[in-house]
Amino acid sequence: MGRAVTNDSPLPAPGGDDPPAPRNPAPPQAPAAHQDPPPHQEPAPAAHQAPAPPQAPAPPQHQAPAPAAHQAPAPRPGPPAHRDPATAPPGPAAAQRLRHARHAPWPYTRLDVAAARAAGHRPHPIRQFVLKTRSRCNLACTYCYVYEMADQGWRDQPPAMTPATAARAAQRIAEHAATHDLPRVDLVLHGGEPLLTAPAALAAPVDAVRAALAGAAPRTRVTATVQTNGTLLTRGRLAALAAAGIRVGVSLDGGLPAHNTRRVDHAGRPGFGAAARGLRLLARHPQSYAGVLCVVDLDQDPVETYESLLAFAPPSIGLLLPLANWSAPPPGHHPGRTPYADWLLAVFERWWHDGVRRTRIRLFEEIIALLLGLPAATETLGLTPAATAVIETDGSIEQADSLKSAYEGAAATGMTLDTHSFDQLLDHPGLAARQLGRDALAARCRSCELVEVCGGGHYPHRYRAGEGFRQPSVYCADLQALIRHIAAAVQRAAQTATAPATATATGVLATGVPATAAAHPPAVAS
Repeated sequence: MGRAVTNDSPLPAPGGDDPPAPRNPAPPQAPAAHQDPPPHQEPAPAAHQAPAPPQAPAPPQHQAPAPAAHQAPAPRPGPPAHRDPATAPPGPAAAQRLRHARHAPWPYTRLDVAAARAAGHRPHPIRQFVLKTRSRCNLACTYCYVYEMADQGWRDQPPAMTPATAARAAQRIAEHAATHDLPRVDLVLHGGEPLLTAPAALAAPVDAVRAALAGAAPRTRVTATVQTNGTLLTRGRLAALAAAGIRVGVSLDGGLPAHNTRRVDHAGRPGFGAAARGLRLLARHPQSYAGVLCVVDLDQDPVETYESLLAFAPPSIGLLLPLANWSAPPPGHHPGRTPYADWLLAVFERWWHDGVRRTRIRLFEEIIALLLGLPAATETLGLTPAATAVIETDGSIEQADSLKSAYEGAAATGMTLDTHSFDQLLDHPGLAARQLGRDALAARCRSCELVEVCGGGHYPHRYRAGEGFRQPSVYCADLQALIRHIAAAVQRAAQTATAPATATATGVLATGVPATAAAHPPAVAS
């Protein structure tokens, strides 16, 4: 594959120096009191603003008052005064480009997408489409990246996606699938809280996509999930989702009330009780149960958190590192320490030595798969090109939601369903950079022996204000400790006579790896 090209110089060879960053990068900007509206949306008038008084009607154009006999006619008005474009305020689209360039020079000023294409970096089609069917939530979790972090764009979004927008999204998805002959597209109903939608309408966006694909790309199949906080799960909603073949994933911070003190409603009341009821109901419908997502909390005991989640019988658990970066480090971050690896490895040891597979843990299985030379199934690890697009309730096309943790407008593309295709999104610098693999990484990452597994870490974790997304992950030390420990465990298991049984019990085979493949793991320093 060819090399990417930047505007200032070609990307350095692996191990070389990155383009110089500003010596004093600009600090993160606080959200402005008045947000820039999306490019296609006019700002709504303030609620407290009275309407302007009606103007007196102008005289008919064919009739003008006659000048007095002793008075010369008034001169005709001249052309409007010229406005210097250099001093005119930028429009929304230009302001968005300036914001990207200021906060993230890499990739927005340093990556030449056309040159990267010419050098052989081909775009990869979008395969996962996140439909923001609701922009508001019934909870007010104190750490939520949508509402509580750098980006406040949700305030400009309509509360719900209209049927017309869902239909347009379906057309664009079918168009993209047909163009690239995709065998499958993955849909995620997201929010906000998507279950704020009435049960009868929950499946409508998925039905629209299936109908559009039936006409444009009949060989493309659809998988669909809804990601919810679980508090609004009812028999009626589960029945509607199951009938449409939509599986349910639930976000929870642990299986006990003490683990979920940050998950509260808008009145400050805990949301755990309702979420637990929803999860118990979901556990009685395993065919609809996708799994549980849990953000790592250093204040909670890791093994207790894991064991308590098992009480809800999740088929899989996604353990997520908190969204953080070099300008907004995670809690407990100190040079030379690895508190997040320590937390995760306590869970890994319990899971790995369980003797029977009680659930899948995606993070650990992804690392094992990558150690065995298999591609990653997520963007958080490995070098697999990003393939996710987000569709907001107003029809805006955005990048991954997690970017909203970096700066105001970090996920914005300036594209909409009405004006752009998903093929056009592929050439947006933000997405193109996340499809460059090793060439998008910092020099230290490109030369690291773990790069094929780590992949530089989750893209938002690499951000530094005024420099962008070309640093090692803020969790670099944690990831190294975690990967090396798991590699050593896989190597030990491969050297024992019980390696196939151990692999089966712990979920290695769930990734599709034959048990005998564990006998020849790649050489990874431990």
